[in-house]
Order: sequence, then structure tokens, then C-alpha cells
Amino acid sequence: MSASQTSDVPTLLVKIFGKDRPGITAGLFDTLAAYSVDVVDIEQVVTRGRMVLCALVTPPAAGLEGDLRATVHSWAESMKMQAEIISGLGDNRPRGLGRSLVTVLGHPLTAESTAAIAARITLAGGNIDRIFRLAKYPVTAVEFAVSGVETEPLRTALVTHAATFGVDIAVVAAGLHRRAQRLVVMDVDSTLIQDEVIELFAAHAGCEDEVAEVTAAAMRGELDFEQSLHARVALLEGLDASVVDKVRSEVRLTPGARTLIRTLKRLGYQVGVVSGGFTQVTDDLKDRLGLDFAQANTLEIIDGKLTGKVTGEIVDRAGKARLLRRFAAEAGVPLAQTVAIGDGANDLDMLNAAGLGVAFNAKPVVRQAAHTAVNVPFLDTVLYLLGVTREEVEAADTHDED
Repeated sequence: MSASQTSDVPTLLVKIFGKDRPGITAGLFDTLAAYSVDVVDIEQVVTRGRMVLCALVTPPAAGLEGDLRATVHSWAESMKMQAEIISGLGDNRPRGLGRSLVTVLGHPLTAESTAAIAARITLAGGNIDRIFRLAKYPVTAVEFAVSGVETEPLRTALVTHAATFGVDIAVVAAGLHRRAQRLVVMDVDSTLIQDEVIELFAAHAGCEDEVAEVTAAAMRGELDFEQSLHARVALLEGLDASVVDKVRSEVRLTPGARTLIRTLKRLGYQVGVVSGGFTQVTDDLKDRLGLDFAQANTLEIIDGKLTGKVTGEIVDRAGKARLLRRFAAEAGVPLAQTVAIGDGANDLDMLNAAGLGVAFNAKPVVRQAAHTAVNVPFLDTVLYLLGVTREEVEAADTHDED
């Protein structure tokens, strides 16, 4: 029967609310089963131990609706719950064309920002069909299912105002393809790790301030990356190669990095890194973290000394996007089903080429150009943008410990 044919069929909305406890759902449907009704829809929500259970059912046989109502109310009272039964016609109204998932990260998530987001969705022509909490820490993450407006205009309406709302917002098209995203590629410096690797090398060479100044200008997009790379590496000339092991030991992973990668791998995703840094560090990270792909520049070492040069293909802004495409091809993943994460101007091409580009604690020029931005210091919050809940992460960790 089509939606238009069922829109005028009588239905009863049975709503039960009160303190949650085992057996409420089974008890309600046992009660309804005595009247041979059919279930059209069910929804249940539990918040701080309080349950709301809604059942949309067909009416009982003629003359029995009054008895059904009395029986449901009596059962609810015996369970110390409240009941409400509303007569009506049909099912939920059809959702509008265009379906998107809006993920909001707040630290904290305020009532004011939530009101602003909801109002902006309405202004864009969208309807909020459902809201679901993904996580309560280290940030509050909620997901809005929205229909009635296409994804791109909704993203524009929300993401451009995210900073004003004081939250991070990601908007992606709903559908099976979201679950099929199978490749995540990250920048390394100030993304996967907290450090800038070349600055760690520079500290051992006594030129940290000079290198940091050039690095900052390059990340802001004020300098050509390749030129700045050669200028910085030249300052390392003569450094003993033994420094490589010292730098590897000094690298600090970003909070949540291990959780992000471990969870992605459990989900069957492939994970890679691309870096304007050096293979002397990224190859070590690949082994330590179980990454599938890793590519960076290579410091030239001759006779146990750094020469102040790099060898091979330069990994710059264009190179990162090229490597994303190469990794996707090798992984057998369509580019539209990739996720890229980065913080600097040299990540922009990669972020824009990916199906979802995430600016992680990024420079302003990057935040403005990426699909979405995350501005909290926990890398695993990216999981929430993929629809993974905190409970799922913790359950998987517990299972591995058993």
C-alpha cells in the first residue's frame, strides 16, 4: 500500500513515560497483544533514567478501543508510569527530499548554541527528524538527522556560522555511503602529533627559533612550502644522524590519536599519513601505530651526517592531495569515501579532495576552506563525525581486554 493510501488509515499513538526499568517495553506490547493490533512504528528514548516509549499501532476491533485505553492506563499505573493515547490518521508524514546528518561538537554544548543551530536548520528549509547523543566526553557530541534541504546548502548555512555558535559542526549526506568510508588520511605535524618534527631536529642543531619562524609563515600560507622546506632543512646540515632516534623518542602523540586509529582499524578502515616532515619519523609512526600508508620527505644522510638536503619526491600541498588519491586507489576506495585531516595551508588541497575534509585545530585560512573544523584538542572526536559513539569505542576496548 502506498504512502498516499495509508495516510487516511486510523492509528493510535500510545505513549508511555516515567522511570526506566527492565520489562517496560515487553509489558506494553504484551498488553497491546491482547487486542491483536499491528505495530506501525516504535520509538524509545531514555534520558537520565527517564523513559519515553511511543508505539504507533492500528486500532483494535470495533468497540474495543475504550477497553484498550483503560487497560493500557491501568497497566501503566501498576508500573508507576504514565500513559497517553492519541487517535489519529496514518503514519509519520513523509520526509522531505534531501537528507543530511549534522554532527555538533560542543565543549560545552550550550542551550543558546543549540537554539541557534535549530533555528538555522529551519531557516535553511530543513526539518529535524531525530536527535541522538553520540558522546558526553571529552566533548558533548550530538547528531541531528535533517530532511527537506540538500546537504551542500545546509552545510553552508551551518558551518559558516559554527564559530559564532561556539561549536564545531559537520554536515554530511545521509545514506549507506557514510558507513562505507574506508580510508582516513592524516597530516602528521600538529595533527597526529603535537610537535613540528623539523623543530625537534632544529632544537638539536641550535636553530629552533629560526626554523619555527619559517614554519609558522609556511603554515599560514605566506611562504611557498617547498622553498621553506629547503631553507629549514639547510639549517640542519652537519647534524649527527644519531639525532633521529632522539627525535623519535621526543614525538608526542596528540590526545586521542591512538584511540582514533585503533577504532578506525577495528571498523575495517585503512589509515594513512602524509607529511611535509620526514620519513625518518613517519616510518616509525607507521610501525608503532599499525598504519597502512605513510609518505613524507626524506632527510639525506651521508657518512652518518645530515647533509641539509632532502631526497626524492617532495611532499608539499599538491603532493598531499596526489598521495590521497594514490592511497585511495591502492585501497580500492572511491575518493568520495575518504576522510582527510589536517591543520595547515599545505593540507588544503588534500582536505578539499577528500569526501570529508576535517580542519583539526587549524589555522583560520584552513578552517574557512575545509568541509568542517574540530577545535578541541582530542583527535578521537573525529570518530563522532563518522557517526561512531563513545559507548561503541569503550565497548570495543573492553571486549579487547576480555
